[in-house]
Amino acid sequence: MTDLLISLYPWTKAFHVIAVIAWMAGLFYLPRLFVYHAEASPPEELFRTMERRLLRAIMNPAMIATWIFGLCLVFTPGIVDWSQVWPWTKAVAVLAMTWFHHWLGKRRKDFEKGTNSVTGRQFRMMNELPTLLMIVIVISVIVRF
Repeated sequence: MTDLLISLYPWTKAFHVIAVIAWMAGLFYLPRLFVYHAEASPPEELFRTMERRLLRAIMNPAMIATWIFGLCLVFTPGIVDWSQVWPWTKAVAVLAMTWFHHWLGKRRKDFEKGTNSVTGRQFRMMNELPTLLMIVIVISVIVRF
């Protein structure tokens, strides 16, 4: 199995990066949709449709692919040295990103039920979280401190 992971490493890394880009695009866009939705009067069905499709058709598959390819990279021999700090900071940031993804999913269900209590301003502030986490992840992986 390890020989297979080593031979597929360039492909695994490429698909991981592609999945991350798709996931991040959704994590940036869905909170922005929520801002418009929260501030719409009256709330429009179009927002619910866009939010549902973005989450189910793009974000969920991209998050799953990110995790699958990321774990393949973790298990590829010689790629991750767990005695260093960077894999741990990346892991914490990825877990936080996953939490944020699920938090957005819960907010989408609140909009669906008509029970949203988060303001447009609060969604604007939460929209900064994936950017901060992305910075931690990229610096962790590139700088490898």
